[in-house]
Amino acid sequence: MQLFTGPLSMFGAKAQIAMLEKGLAFDCVMVPFDRDDNYEPKHPEVLRVNPKRQVPVLIDGGVELFDSTQIFEYLEDRFPVPPLWPAALADRAWARQIELKSDEVFFPHVVKLFGLQHDMQSPPAVAACAACARFHEEMEALLADRDYLAGPYSYADIAFYMAHVFADRKGAGMTHATPRLVAWRDRVGARAPVQEVVGTMMKFLVDNQHAVPVFLQKLLRT
Repeated sequence: MQLFTGPLSMFGAKAQIAMLEKGLAFDCVMVPFDRDDNYEPKHPEVLRVNPKRQVPVLIDGGVELFDSTQIFEYLEDRFPVPPLWPAALADRAWARQIELKSDEVFFPHVVKLFGLQHDMQSPPAVAACAACARFHEEMEALLADRDYLAGPYSYADIAFYMAHVFADRKGAGMTHATPRLVAWRDRVGARAPVQEVVGTMMKFLVDNQHAVPVFLQKLLRT
């Protein structure tokens, strides 16, 4: 089994963390990425499998998939233990919704901040940060009676954790206004697969003269 990802691929990191959480044996192929977050992999297998020319790509025998969510759904079907979706139907549906919103609702606001760190008072940056803060408040409310976003630890937590890593990098990090969410971030970040994948990403940032979020700098000392 091969997972093609990149050192600054949020979506590749999602799939990689899930595979490590499931204890799977796989080859992780890091494709060349532009150091300025342009996400332009050139590996021929990525170009062959994914018409969007992006990682992650999973090759498992005759199964060839792209898109982090599609890859995870395949892995969850093939390797159901340990599960990374809740068992109850309604909870599982809600976890899928959170994962989708992390990728398709929250992260697009983060993308708007790319290149704006030098002018965080500009109207586009202020609007994007405000949208991220509103999403943080929504996730804070979910944690009033639980430790994780959809009940048990799940792929929804992995998805939002990785999206937030990039939000923090781009200036839209969590604050004291969402204390339960900050505690959730610490719980997820303490997991060994998360530390392994995110720690490698942070070391790549340092090697390429990029800043590392304060809450992740401890990973550089391990």
